[in-house]
Amino acid sequence: MSGLKITLIEDDTPIKVTVDLPANVHRDLLDYAKAMPAQAGGKLVELPKLIPEMLRRFMASDRGFVRGRTGRRV
Repeated sequence: MSGLKITLIEDDTPIKVTVDLPANVHRDLLDYAKAMPAQAGGKLVELPKLIPEMLRRFMASDRGFVRGRTGRRV
């Protein structure tokens, strides 16, 4: 069937990544997560949910990265 508007559905299967963080970065992440409950309905945000969102927003706001990636989705 040609002419379909949706041609590709990206694989959004989570990928497990193990990273060693410096102690000061880990403390900062914990402090950030503790500061969020006011916006998160009073619940503490877990780091495994916080880190991907931080990375996504960082990459989306990096103009050089976005500009260089335009049209080259992998």
